[in-house]
Amino acid sequence: MPALRFGLARPEDVAALTGLEQLEAILRGDLPAPPMAATLSFWIESVGEGSVEFRGEPEAGFLNPMGTVHGGWAMTLLDSALGCAVHSTLRPGETYASLGTEVKFLRPLLPSTGQIRCTGTIVSRGRRTATAEGRLTDLAGRIYASGTTTCFIQAAEGRGTGTPPG
Repeated sequence: MPALRFGLARPEDVAALTGLEQLEAILRGDLPAPPMAATLSFWIESVGEGSVEFRGEPEAGFLNPMGTVHGGWAMTLLDSALGCAVHSTLRPGETYASLGTEVKFLRPLLPSTGQIRCTGTIVSRGRRTATAEGRLTDLAGRIYASGTTTCFIQAAEGRGTGTPPG
């Protein structure tokens, strides 16, 4: 795992940034990576408008009683990549919330699988909703899981245009 700074960005530090600019700042180390990424040993590897790649390290600490990496780890990695693909399309003052995410598991993950690559790509982005799809693969390209998400896009409370949640 790369050496990263973890924490939460201050709202005033991100208010004027697009979603892509926020993710690029995390990648450069100008903004902290979310604390959960440290807990779950994954990070942003690359980002572009409408796409993101995460990497992760499945560890023995993530095993379930059957001796495989818990599906929640893979789902969280996919959810993060899918959400960040949507995040990369946000205008300043916008935020999003997941409406639903679906994951399909195709083969078990083990700590011996090695580093995992997880991609998220926008399928559609409208004014109020966005859909993204993603894949979880090993570095040889074998697929372990796939997923989709649909997110609701809205103005962040107190910022931007549109109607705040309520």
